[in-house]
Amino acid sequence: MTKDSARNMFLGSTAVAAVAFLILTFLSHASYPERTHPEDITDKVVWGKRVWERHACIDCHTLLGEGAYYAPELGNVIKRRGEDFVRAVLVSASLQGWGTTRKMPKFDLSEEDIEGLVEFFKWTGNIDTNNWPPNEQG
Repeated sequence: MTKDSARNMFLGSTAVAAVAFLILTFLSHASYPERTHPEDITDKVVWGKRVWERHACIDCHTLLGEGAYYAPELGNVIKRRGEDFVRAVLVSASLQGWGTTRKMPKFDLSEEDIEGLVEFFKWTGNIDTNNWPPNEQG
């Protein structure tokens, strides 16, 4: 193989890879509205996300596979455990902390904060992630 043919092979394969990357990026971005349902983002969902960020929940929990792995994944927690259970855990955490061996800190959550977090978890549970992360309850 000569220098010219090696250069041409490098440039050609780089161009093919760049075009494939751009096409896949476009297709991914085009599918976001269908997958994330932005029309379902209410003021309560936005408030819940702000509460999530204010209390740095991602330091212990994962959300859609991102974050720490110390505490449970919360991306589809409403589907796995139910709204009543999630609400009870949040109320308990706001009063005295929650858990046995791995304790959730005591947060000063208002009823508005709890409602916002529940709505935020409902919204994230409806995001189509192609079943990722695989966290079935059982």
